[in-house]
Amino acid sequence: MPKYTYLREEHRRGFDNYKYNCVDTSFFSRNVMHPFWNYLVQFFPRWIAPNLITFTGFLLTIVNFLLIGYYDFHFKAANDPRNSTIPNWVWIVAAINIFVAYTLDGIDGKQARRTGTSGPLGELFDHGVDSYSAALIPIYMFSIFGTEQISPLRMHFVIWNVFLNFYLTHFEKYNTAVLYLPWAYDFTMWGVTVMLLITGVFGLEMWDFKLLGLYSPAFVFEMILYISGLVTSHPFIIYRIIMSYRKRTGKMRPFIEAVRPLFPFLTLFAITTIWVLGSQNDILSKEPRMLFLLFGTVFSNISCRLIVAQMSDTRADGWNHLMCLLIIVGGVSITPLFNLFNFSNLHPNIESILVYFLAIFATITQIHFGYGVVREMCDHFKIHCFKVRSRTYGKQMHDKNN
Repeated sequence: MPKYTYLREEHRRGFDNYKYNCVDTSFFSRNVMHPFWNYLVQFFPRWIAPNLITFTGFLLTIVNFLLIGYYDFHFKAANDPRNSTIPNWVWIVAAINIFVAYTLDGIDGKQARRTGTSGPLGELFDHGVDSYSAALIPIYMFSIFGTEQISPLRMHFVIWNVFLNFYLTHFEKYNTAVLYLPWAYDFTMWGVTVMLLITGVFGLEMWDFKLLGLYSPAFVFEMILYISGLVTSHPFIIYRIIMSYRKRTGKMRPFIEAVRPLFPFLTLFAITTIWVLGSQNDILSKEPRMLFLLFGTVFSNISCRLIVAQMSDTRADGWNHLMCLLIIVGGVSITPLFNLFNFSNLHPNIESILVYFLAIFATITQIHFGYGVVREMCDHFKIHCFKVRSRTYGKQMHDKNN
């Protein structure tokens, strides 16, 4: 039986001709973090594959998500901070994990250059797992504040703001062929690390106050995330895309083709928002964690497909099939169908069961997609994802990227 494939021949040709083009204009990143990472990478043996470093950092992010979720599945622990169900050591472990994950994310590319294994697979693998981390990190951060400081609906829009910041970076590269690293990324990762560490040392009571007697820490956290995108990211992305057309340095796609990657993103936002606002069972309050995991998984799938398209210089998808299931379940949940046939005592649980089913199905689908794409690229380039083996391939790709 033939294997199911995700990459077409045009994708493979595009990856053959791909050249990495990245710009980091952050003063903090260039003058603080990169020297730090350049120093640390010297201690990594050259037999350690860069993708293994990337994957290890991602696993630490998953550990945080599972660990905090185990103690505070419904984001209620911070509602009574002095009797929190989350031990302080959990926050300290989470702070260490997120900082190590952030550090490994900064080192993997440098290890690739050290070992002569730079190439499209490494970049795709790195940014692919980052798209999932963009969903997981905000989710477990909400346990610091609890639902009394920040409602699940506000959490929903905060997560979508994070999604937007990540997605626009790759939407920009799709049109300009240049990846401009966002300024706010380093500050965000440091901020998350410090907040988790402070929580581990002083407990959740640390965040039980009002700034100026008016604003909760959760509100300040929200505003920082919103404003950072509006000030340090979005205007510059729009400006650089416009300038790429004026100077004819980008892909010069027609307008509809240029904005095509936004269609699945905006559609997913519309579907999820209509669902959580219209659910007759207030499903967002009942299952916030699983809904956020579901939405984040579908977002990651959309993002990964965009990354494949922009790296292979192929047409981006205008639709994602996982959204069909969301439309069906979300559509049913906002209609009176659950009340038919005297199922009134069952319908709240039915919607929760469907959410769990969709989250599991979407996760399996995303894992299959990620594994399939990586396997196909490894077969195409005759390399191994987690082994430093083919120096010839690495030298060729390294020379091409330089």
